[in-house]
Amino acid sequence: MKFLTRIPGWVKNKYVLTAAGFVVWVLFFDSRDLITSHFRERGELNRLEKSKKYFEQQIATTKQELEQMKSNPALLEKYARERYLMKRDNEDLFLVRDAQ
Repeated sequence: MKFLTRIPGWVKNKYVLTAAGFVVWVLFFDSRDLITSHFRERGELNRLEKSKKYFEQQIATTKQELEQMKSNPALLEKYARERYLMKRDNEDLFLVRDAQ
């Protein structure tokens, strides 16, 4: 029991032990501990950066298409026919779907 007499009194205090146990629990064992949450958030950040890059490319492509359609009415008509199935008054539109 000489070992217990060498430990300072403040270390044997139940409040200090409880606080130290709580800090250890929060740092390493909790479901939202610092280490795991850091890696999880780092992965989320990487995923969001990839998503941002994808959407920036899509915006650039869409802006380019818009500029082309503003300058070329034939392209605008082609886009409206293909994308929104628009037709002229004297035309009939037939949709052919693949059998699955």
